[in-house]
Amino acid sequence: MGSQEKSLEKIKIEEKAVKQHEIVLYNDDVNTFDHVIESLIYACDHSPEQAEQCAIIVHYKGQCTVKTGEYDELKPRCTILLDAGLNAEIV
Repeated sequence: MGSQEKSLEKIKIEEKAVKQHEIVLYNDDVNTFDHVIESLIYACDHSPEQAEQCAIIVHYKGQCTVKTGEYDELKPRCTILLDAGLNAEIV
C-alpha cells in the first residue's frame, strides 16, 4: 500500500470516528407554520423551501430531522429552537 493510499485510509477512519448527531423537531399544536419556518431559517440556516418542507413533514409525520452534525455545533442551534417555543432535541 502506497503512502497516498494510507493517507486516504486514515482520513476515512477519522471521518467515521466523528459521531454525527441530529436535531429532531417534533410536532405540536401551538406553533404556526410561519413561525416554524422562520425559526428553521434562523437557527438551522435552512433555505425557505427547505424549512417549509421540514415544517410539512413535522406536521404530517410528527417529527423530522432538521440538522445533522457534531453535538457542539448542534447544541446552540437546538437551544434557539427551544427558546422559540419549538419542541426539539439532539439525538
